[in-house]
Amino acid sequence: MTDAESSDGTPPRPSVPDLRASDADRERVAEVLRDALAEGRLDMEEFEERLETTYKARTYGELAPITRDLPAAGVTAPPVSLVKEPMGDGDWAGRVVGGDGSSTWAVAIMSGFQRKGRWTVPKRFSSFVFWGGGEIDLCEAHFADREVEINCVAIMGGVSVIVPPGVEVVVRGIGIMGGFDHREEGVPGEPGAPRVIVTGFAFWGGVGVERKLPRAERQRLKEERRREKLDRKAVRRDLHASHREALEAHRDLLRERRDERRERHEERREARREHRDRRRSGEY
Repeated sequence: MTDAESSDGTPPRPSVPDLRASDADRERVAEVLRDALAEGRLDMEEFEERLETTYKARTYGELAPITRDLPAAGVTAPPVSLVKEPMGDGDWAGRVVGGDGSSTWAVAIMSGFQRKGRWTVPKRFSSFVFWGGGEIDLCEAHFADREVEINCVAIMGGVSVIVPPGVEVVVRGIGIMGGFDHREEGVPGEPGAPRVIVTGFAFWGGVGVERKLPRAERQRLKEERRREKLDRKAVRRDLHASHREALEAHRDLLRERRDERRERHEERREARREHRDRRRSGEY
């Protein structure tokens, strides 16, 4: 029996590192590299070298080493998934990464906690607050599965769950002298977007759910508004400049007309003076 055949005569399945990578897999690695460049983990030369290697990679085994030392300790970035998953539409395909979450629980007792930025949401995330508060921000997060559960227990405290546009939200929590926010329920999700189920218990506390744009999108809109404001200022400056030019032109015209009247007045005075002189001299 050769290495090319198994005991039953069928060809052996290739190992996971030998599987062919897709364009989406390469883009996922490129995104990690861009984040590392923006955060200063890579200089431009290293970034360009790794990016070129990324787009030349053909298998998972070639992709995996590129981000092995990224990001720095304490920050978890989405790994290159070695499991083929159904592809969704739009950008969500790159955010449902599979595997385990980077954080599975959080506790705040007379204090607070935050989960935000680029972290991986597990299939089930549990949180507990007592006389405290917590923030679970999913706007820039990756997701371990297409359906994740956020379990919140709030005793005389509060938890805020922030989701990005396009995500479907289902709220199933129970409140006693407290409550769960249901305002974001019923909003249909985008194709390929994950489903977030908020469960738990609130006693003299509350669990809020709100929808916000990701930070990058907020910055983009802020920059657009800033540019529009600058454009409006430029238009106003141009209008003021045009108005000043028109005003100066009007003043110049008035000065010219005033000078012309003065000249005509001087000519008439000179003509009368000559007439008097002629009369005195007996010319007529």
